[in-house]
Amino acid sequence: MKLVVGLGNIGKEYKNTRHNIGFWVVDNYLGKVDWKVKMESYIYKTNYQDEEIIFMKPMTYMNLSGLAVSKVVSYYKIKIEDILVIQDDLDLPISIYKVKKNSSSGGHNGIKSIITELKTEEFGRLKIGIGKSLNIPTDKFVLGKFTKNENDTLNKMLPEYFKVIDLFLKEGIEYAIQNYNQN
Repeated sequence: MKLVVGLGNIGKEYKNTRHNIGFWVVDNYLGKVDWKVKMESYIYKTNYQDEEIIFMKPMTYMNLSGLAVSKVVSYYKIKIEDILVIQDDLDLPISIYKVKKNSSSGGHNGIKSIITELKTEEFGRLKIGIGKSLNIPTDKFVLGKFTKNENDTLNKMLPEYFKVIDLFLKEGIEYAIQNYNQN
C-alpha cells in the first residue's frame, strides 16, 4: 500500500494559492473522483498495478498536516518508504521540482508537522518550486495566488509531476529519485 499526500489548506480562500500546490497536483492527477472524509482528511482509495493506493489531502490546515498524515499512516499501517508528500518549495524557481527523501523541513511548516508526527524525515517528497519574493513577506507570498504566467508554466509541467507520481507508485521513491529528478 502506498500513500500520496497533497499538501494545502482547505477553503475557497486558499484555492489556487502557492501553498496549495500539493492539493492542485493531486486534484489534476486524479481528475474528478469521489473523495471521502476520514481521519481529518479527504481520502481517495484506488488500485495501481494490483496495489492499493491512498491519496489524501489533510483538512487540518498546512501547519498541522502531520496530525492527519500520522492518523492515516497508523490506521493503514503504511511504511515510511511508501509515502510521497507533494509540497510547495520557496527555494526552487517556479515549476522546477526535486524528488527527495530524508530531507529537513527547510522551514516548511506542513513538512515540519509531518516530521514531528511521524518522527522521521525518511518519507519521499515531490518538492515543486513556487519561487519567492523579496518584496512580499513569506507568509503572505505562500498564501498569494499564482499569476497567469505562473499558472501557464505550472500547467505545462503537470505531465512531468504526473510521471514522478507514476514512477513512485510503480517503482518506489528510491527509483524515482535516481531516475526522474530534475537537474
